[in-house]
Amino acid sequence: MEKLKKRLFSLDVFRGITIAGMILVNNPGSWKYIYPPLKHADWNGWTPTDLIFPFFLFIVGVSIAYSLSLRIERGDKKNKIFLKILTRTLILFFLGLFLHAFPNFNLSELRIPGVLQRIAICYLFASVIFLMMDKKGLILTTFGLLIIYWVLMKIVPVPGIGAGVLIPEGNLAAYIDNLVFHGHRLYRGTWDPEGILSTLPAIGTVLFGVLTGIWLSSSISSLNKTVGMLAGGSLGIILGYIMNIWFPINKNLWTSSYVVLTAGLALVFLALIYWLCDVKGVRFWAKPSIVFGMNSIAVYFLSGILSRLLSIIKITLQDSTKISIHNWIYRNFFASWAGPFNGSLFFALSYVFFWLGIMTIFYRRKIFIKI
Repeated sequence: MEKLKKRLFSLDVFRGITIAGMILVNNPGSWKYIYPPLKHADWNGWTPTDLIFPFFLFIVGVSIAYSLSLRIERGDKKNKIFLKILTRTLILFFLGLFLHAFPNFNLSELRIPGVLQRIAICYLFASVIFLMMDKKGLILTTFGLLIIYWVLMKIVPVPGIGAGVLIPEGNLAAYIDNLVFHGHRLYRGTWDPEGILSTLPAIGTVLFGVLTGIWLSSSISSLNKTVGMLAGGSLGIILGYIMNIWFPINKNLWTSSYVVLTAGLALVFLALIYWLCDVKGVRFWAKPSIVFGMNSIAVYFLSGILSRLLSIIKITLQDSTKISIHNWIYRNFFASWAGPFNGSLFFALSYVFFWLGIMTIFYRRKIFIKI
């Protein structure tokens, strides 16, 4: 592996685009009025929104390959690296719990699984696997996790349901979530899309990113790197749809076909950005993405906190009715002239641009919150 001397610009761009997408889909003006591409698929299948989270996990994997390789190159001891990995994992996990608990902090109803929690766990396991295994071991582990998960979901019987059932309330992942998190809130009531068992293939998503990071840090030419990513990504897309025949593409279950498909799409997307930004140096368009990408976790966390505050703080109207600040802004500044659907979309876009403004201030003052 050649020495890594600088950040991968295209990775920061990719990360920034993904975080902007997260903020967009998480903050509509009204959850009743959302255009279909900005919704998750109800069950099987996918929408553009279903690409955002796996893309971010893929990016985490590429970052692992770069950051840990740098630490190894400069001679950091493994116990020091493991301590840093564990510290970052705990911070991410507890930030996720804080988001779920805020502002009431009712721990008896706290939802334990979540987006940041899944990122934390996947980061931990993928980092350790990267440090402990060579490339061949990484490849075998990646596909091994996908095969093991596939077999478990198809073969292991669920009490009262049977084996191989993949409906929302009647699958092995949902059964385990109910068993382990009994008494705690689950996102979907009886199951959780960031639950325990489906974290196994999610680690596979990160490992695909790790393998991509190793490929990008190799000594081959930029052209070959780009072509390799495009070819690998195209293969992943095709293979994902073939796997879909037997194990449906499903974000909620994070099925193995979903992992392979989204990793393929992420590879293609990164290849295009890499060729444009890192190879050809065409970067004028990417500044907003860099602004988000350099403070990705910070802006995700802070935007989530503000969103929660806007939803719970009420104002009293002239007729004495109370309405949240969020709904008041949506109705008066967006839906009133753009209609319910466009107003909901423009609210979300405005929220993205609001945080772009805040993060631009951070960027210009060189405030980069590292976790």
